[in-house]
Amino acid sequence: MEPYILITADTHAGGSHAQYREYLDPEWRETFDEWRGGYKNPSQEHYGSKKMRNWDFGIRNKDQDSQGVVGEVVFPNTVPPFYRKSIVTAHPPKPDEYQRCLAGIRAHNRWLVDFCAEDPVRRAGIGLILPNDFDEAIKDIEFIAKSGLRGGVLLPLIPPDAYWLKPLYDPAWERVFAAIQDHDLVLNQHTGQGLPNYGEGPVAESIWIQDVAYYGQAGYRHLLMSGVYEKFPRLRHILTESGCYWVPAILKQMDRAYYAIKSGSLGEMNYKGLELPLKMPPSEYAKRNCYYGASFPSKADLEGIDEIGEDHVLWGNDYPHYEGTFPYNLQSLRLTFGDMPDSRRRKVLGLNAAALYKFDLEKLKERAAKVGPTPEQVETPLPREEIPRDSACYLFREALQGAS
Repeated sequence: MEPYILITADTHAGGSHAQYREYLDPEWRETFDEWRGGYKNPSQEHYGSKKMRNWDFGIRNKDQDSQGVVGEVVFPNTVPPFYRKSIVTAHPPKPDEYQRCLAGIRAHNRWLVDFCAEDPVRRAGIGLILPNDFDEAIKDIEFIAKSGLRGGVLLPLIPPDAYWLKPLYDPAWERVFAAIQDHDLVLNQHTGQGLPNYGEGPVAESIWIQDVAYYGQAGYRHLLMSGVYEKFPRLRHILTESGCYWVPAILKQMDRAYYAIKSGSLGEMNYKGLELPLKMPPSEYAKRNCYYGASFPSKADLEGIDEIGEDHVLWGNDYPHYEGTFPYNLQSLRLTFGDMPDSRRRKVLGLNAAALYKFDLEKLKERAAKVGPTPEQVETPLPREEIPRDSACYLFREALQGAS
């Protein structure tokens, strides 16, 4: 009946523009001041009311403790210098934007080192690289490793309209993957990247929202089929805010393609003479190398866990995003995890994240003893009248619809 060591594998943080200025290389500060003077927040309501949670030590730790969370994997959130939006959803920079954006992500990485150093037991920060110049990307990977950002590297997905960049399955990427493996870093992917530019307006936004999952899964497929995990068998790749219900069907689809090319044909398609760089079916590499960040999942989002393996699925609360579960963490756990076996529950809620991101379990256990949720609390059913109605999290909205 010990409390759970609750580690969220999906949080976001970033500096303010004033903070980022101090982390820029000095030669960029005048240019930054000019850019900042003309910058307009694309979503003031979204960023403004909760912005302090991105960087304020006291607010953030108090919030997470109040939710029973003792460890967090930190993705970027605020807008870095010279960007128009958060890097989680931003297009990769075009050639004429690259140098400025490189200065911007390096300012974020330096800021993140200090942010994580405030509480190194709790925080595992994920550093940024850009796909425009692989020599510079490898320098940033080395910085991430040497600075102790044990969250690893955020993989920049390549949209189909980014014609100036090489796709993830191009062999030119192998130098980057080799550096990540050699430094024993996690290769992180977060949904929201890799989409083409749909333009502006409500229809464009609605299409973007619907296509987010597809393009995230495309990055996953491209890596598996490219032979990356054959050449770099110690790579660990996680697709975060993804759930895992979709994985078995996609792996079956990829295995079909693998066997079709191996046999030389599929229907009218002739594949004779083609050879994939894979010695095993894609599903075998996935079992070994791939993980899934199931942020604020419903029971349906976890339906693929038996086939994937319970050691490869990680929970997250998406703090401080509105669509996450804050401040209703316990209610979300009661909805989804109440009837899950305790041993599996402990893995998904924290032990898997501790193993992947190298959290100190003994130190976290001390914190969890004070704030962590207990099995009795999680196993207490959540009646309809206790389902939060003021949350933007789909989990609660759909639970209310299903209970009506």
